[in-house]
Amino acid sequence: MFHLKLDLQYFAADEKTEKATPKKRQDTRKKGQVPKSQDVNTGVLLISVFGILFLLGGYMKGKMTDMYRHAFTNSIHQDLTEARTHQIFVEMTIETAKVIAPIMGVAVVAGIASNLLQVGVLFTAEPLKADLKKLDPVKGAKRIFSARALVELLKSLLKISLVGVVAFTIIWINKDQMMMMSQKSLDAALSFFGSITIVMGLSSALALLILSVLDYTYQRYDHEKNIRMSKKDVKDEHKNIEGDPQVKAKIKEKQRQMSASRMMSEVPDADVVITNPTHYAIAVKYDESQSNAPYVVAKGVDFLALKIKEIAKANDVVTVENRPLARALYQQSEIDQPIDEQFYKAVAEVLAYVYQLKKKT
Repeated sequence: MFHLKLDLQYFAADEKTEKATPKKRQDTRKKGQVPKSQDVNTGVLLISVFGILFLLGGYMKGKMTDMYRHAFTNSIHQDLTEARTHQIFVEMTIETAKVIAPIMGVAVVAGIASNLLQVGVLFTAEPLKADLKKLDPVKGAKRIFSARALVELLKSLLKISLVGVVAFTIIWINKDQMMMMSQKSLDAALSFFGSITIVMGLSSALALLILSVLDYTYQRYDHEKNIRMSKKDVKDEHKNIEGDPQVKAKIKEKQRQMSASRMMSEVPDADVVITNPTHYAIAVKYDESQSNAPYVVAKGVDFLALKIKEIAKANDVVTVENRPLARALYQQSEIDQPIDEQFYKAVAEVLAYVYQLKKKT
């Protein structure tokens, strides 16, 4: 029963129930693992492209018509030489570029904008690194038959169905006019079918964009689920950031030892050691070249106080018993700092006594 309880506690600690910490989010972002819907890119791209076609369709049509008119009225009557062929090719390329450039430019801007909208500014080469685990057939089969793969399949079927319904609806609404185009001029027919194509494109893109909002919401949910952490993960991360408590305790202990050692080396140069007499010991020095007031070079209680008194005795430093002054100096004075002004008179009396004692000696 005891082992079963330990196992349950172990599994509970490893269960991914905690939200990802800011550090975990930053680490996964550096690896390129961010919530992103490709449908958002597709929707924004299609709306932008068909939008520019709607705005510049007349301009593009005029450019293409002029290009064909020039080719079949002027170029066709000229001699076909190598230089002339090269000239015609360059001219056609430039004219075609003028027609395609607005579409390509808008497509590039839309692609960048849709990614920035979802991910923000992110540069990482982590997704491009070779990963042999991706070649594992077992893991590959698990990905193919996973819940995520099923969601992607249903999403693809929904997109195809949605675009199909939108396109069919627009064609059905305009079927009578389409039938009448055989009686119209070529220019009128091209204008009509161009308009219908743009309407179908914009409508389909808008439908995909609406669907992409749901997809992006799902992608964020799935991402949050995948980066969840267990309580053990959170504790381990906290230890890595703050440092192992045992190591920190050892470092602090070492620092205290070094500070105490440095402090004890100053006791032989002190003018007087003021004691409690058993619990407190404060070594005081007065040096006009160092400070305008006496300052504390060492202080301690219990064991440290005993060590200070032993070192003072071994180096003939005078020890004076003054219980209230010793306690007050210990609580309100810092090492290598001048004593507070309120203790000037009391310390001055002690130093005067010490100087007189040394003079008699």
